[in-house]
Amino acid sequence: MLIRCHNEEKHIGRLLSGIMQQTMKDIEIIVVDSGSTDATLSIVSRYPVRILHIQPDEFSFGRSLNLACEVASSDFIAIASAHVYPVYEDWLTRLAEPFEDAKVGLVYGKQSGNDTTQFSERQVFAQWFPDDSNPNQDHPFCNNANAAIRRTLWKQLPYDETLTGLEDLDWAKRAMQLGYRIAYASDAEVIHVHSETPRQTYNRYRREAIALKRIFPEERFKFGEFIRLYLANVFSDYAQARRQGVLRQELIDIPRFRLMQFWGTYRGYAQRGPVTSQLRQTFYYPQTRTPAHLEGAVAKPDPRRRVQYATNPEEHEGE
Repeated sequence: MLIRCHNEEKHIGRLLSGIMQQTMKDIEIIVVDSGSTDATLSIVSRYPVRILHIQPDEFSFGRSLNLACEVASSDFIAIASAHVYPVYEDWLTRLAEPFEDAKVGLVYGKQSGNDTTQFSERQVFAQWFPDDSNPNQDHPFCNNANAAIRRTLWKQLPYDETLTGLEDLDWAKRAMQLGYRIAYASDAEVIHVHSETPRQTYNRYRREAIALKRIFPEERFKFGEFIRLYLANVFSDYAQARRQGVLRQELIDIPRFRLMQFWGTYRGYAQRGPVTSQLRQTFYYPQTRTPAHLEGAVAKPDPRRRVQYATNPEEHEGE
C-alpha cells in the first residue's frame, strides 16, 4: 500500500484507520512524505507504516511512486491518495480481485465525493467512475488516487518522473502497449476529499493538460473547444442540480468550477492534432444520462460492512 502525502493532517488518519479495518490483513504500508510541516508525520507514526522522505524540490508524482515501489515487497501494489478513505472493509480485496487474470496489469477503483465536494466535481466523479465495472477497458484512463499495479510489470515500466501529472495514465498506456489490460472495479470504492480553491483547481487541470499533451502529442484543445465544453458542462450541471433541488445553492459555484477546469485545460494544451475520442469522452464530456439514483430509484442494499470512522480524523490511533 503506497500513500503519497504532503501536509495531509486533516485526512491521512482517516485513510490509515480505514486500511487497518480491511478484511485483507498483513498489509505493507509505505508512506512517501514530501516535506510535511504540519502534524502529518505525527499522525502517521501512530500506525505500522514505513515512512520514506523526498525533498520538495526533488518531488514529482512519478518519482515518489518509483521510490516506494522500489522498496515494496508485495507482488501487487495498491496506491492511494492521502486524502481518500475507503467506504467498505473489503476495499482492497475488491481492488485485488481482477489480478486473478494474469493479463491485467492495473486496476483502479471507484471514487466519490463527500458533503464538502463541489457539485461539479461530484459530476466529474460520476462520469469518470461509473457504477458498472469494466474488466477490459479499451483506453488507458485510470487514476492513482485509488489503484493497484503488478510490481513485476512496474520493474519493466517505471513511472515517468518528468511528467507534471497523469503519470498513471502514461503508465497504463505503456502497459497496454505490452499487451496488458486495464480493469475498473466499481466495488472498490473510496471517498476522495478535494477542498481546493479556484486557483488550485485551475492549476490541477493545467498541470494535467501539460502532461496529457506529452503523453498524446497529437492532441489539441482549441479555444472554441474550451468554450463549447465549458458551456456544455455548465448546462449539464445546472440540469442535474435542478433535478436534485439544489440549483439555487450551486448557481455560482458550478460555472466557477467549470471555468477553472476548462481554462486550465486550454492553457495547458499544445495545439497539435485531434484528441483521442475515448479519452475526450472520459475526461471532458458531461453525462448523457442521469444516474439511476438521481431519478428516484431505490439503491440496492449492500451487505458489505462499512468502515467505521471517528468523527474527528485526528482521533484515529494506530492499531
